[in-house]
Amino acid sequence: MRKLTIIATAIAALATTPAYAGGEGRVEARGGIAFAGGDSEAFAGIGGGYDFDLGKSGFIGADLGADKLLVGGSKVFFSTGARVGGRVGEKTKIYATGGIAFCCGASDFYAGAGVQHKFGDKFYGKLEYRRTFSSFVDVNFVGIGLGAAF
Repeated sequence: MRKLTIIATAIAALATTPAYAGGEGRVEARGGIAFAGGDSEAFAGIGGGYDFDLGKSGFIGADLGADKLLVGGSKVFFSTGARVGGRVGEKTKIYATGGIAFCCGASDFYAGAGVQHKFGDKFYGKLEYRRTFSSFVDVNFVGIGLGAAF
């Protein structure tokens, strides 16, 4: 519960970052399929972050999240990391992401990639793949998200 409180506080802090910081904040709900070792389960989660502009065509940002497998007894995967990418047109971002995922008393590195597209000025959809590298079994997450940008 403590980790969830820390992530929620960080997302709230990012949400109140002033617009003059040269970027854009975001919060989202997401879900999809996680698979590892021949098994697969649905997952649902939340995420957020802040992307700082690197000129007109690129960005770098902070990325926070919490994802839970939708099966009894599973733990929440918390993550903190960064993403870096470029813009394709005015409304689409393509990015790579990486950081640390925390679950079950252990922390593991994750890496992935995604595409995010705005619908109007405030809302976006995204498709993302992440792989968490573990000494026990690597877990793959493929998901979609819907969010708000500010």
